[in-house]
Amino acid sequence: MLTSAPPLRVASVPADHPYVRHLAPAGGGGAVRRLDDPAVPGAPAGQWWPPVMLRPDWVRAHAAEFDLLHLHFGFDDRTPAELLAVADALREARKPLVLTVHDLRNPHHETPERHTAALDALIPAADALITLTRGAADQVRSRWGRTAAVIPHPHVVHERWLGGERPARQGFVVGVHAKSQRVNSDPVTVACRLAEAASALPGVTVRVDAHDDERGRAVARQVEPLGVDLRVHPRFSDEELWAYLAALDLSVLPYRFGTHSGWLEMCHDLGTAALVPSCGCYAEQAPCLVYRWEAAAAEPDSLAAQLRSAWELRPRWQASADDRARQRAEIAAAHERVYRDVLARWRG
Repeated sequence: MLTSAPPLRVASVPADHPYVRHLAPAGGGGAVRRLDDPAVPGAPAGQWWPPVMLRPDWVRAHAAEFDLLHLHFGFDDRTPAELLAVADALREARKPLVLTVHDLRNPHHETPERHTAALDALIPAADALITLTRGAADQVRSRWGRTAAVIPHPHVVHERWLGGERPARQGFVVGVHAKSQRVNSDPVTVACRLAEAASALPGVTVRVDAHDDERGRAVARQVEPLGVDLRVHPRFSDEELWAYLAALDLSVLPYRFGTHSGWLEMCHDLGTAALVPSCGCYAEQAPCLVYRWEAAAAEPDSLAAQLRSAWELRPRWQASADDRARQRAEIAAAHERVYRDVLARWRG
């Protein structure tokens, strides 16, 4: 760790998020101090969005309290002009802007134009860039002519769940979760094709979970005739979500587009095999199986073949607690290097 130099004060957007919290070494410590998320007027306690830090007036009023601003996500409600105004305020205050490119295609937007416009503003304005995979870094270089440091995604589940024993069970459970159905998700089509493929594999159960809301109930109505193990329920707590994933042999990500996935990282934490689409950079994040997603739909032969492979091979790719702790130390050190390098360039 690079802890001999003075501490670094980072205005992180956001700060209270599992990904961001796990950028620090396991057990705490390190030279980086991330400011707490400011309270959002009118929002419940603990809600960080829409981010207060991402306003020019906040930057000007609090410039003495931080050394640089690190933007991860949460800027969906800002126009490119508003984002550039924040970048201008940072430049006036002589505070660098670091941007982690989590999403090259926003999973919440049906079309790419709005998110691309935001990236067109932010990526050229940023003083340093980070992303999670080499494939994403290559796209950043190709599309914007910028170099992004590649720093992998840390673990997602709580440390006490890492390296845990898998629950004993019979059969083979394949899970698809609608998750209130993000617009990049097509759980109905994927569940249909999985149910058809599973009928030829003894002992395979396809489980479909959906939230007890309007969109979740719409998914449930469409998959109910398939004879799958359908479960409609309120949103899981973190502990319930991890227990659900640990109870699966295979988790299938039904994404039509996107870039990176915390869900895949949770599977890797818990030892649940993941089957991911060929779009985006998912397959670069962690060991997994990959099915082809061509045109606007999952390719059924590929999905069936990968399901059979998972059923036959029973892969178990599980990160150990020691490996994830070691990775967190490396991730923390890598972020500190990026921060100190960009500050040295500004001050040089």
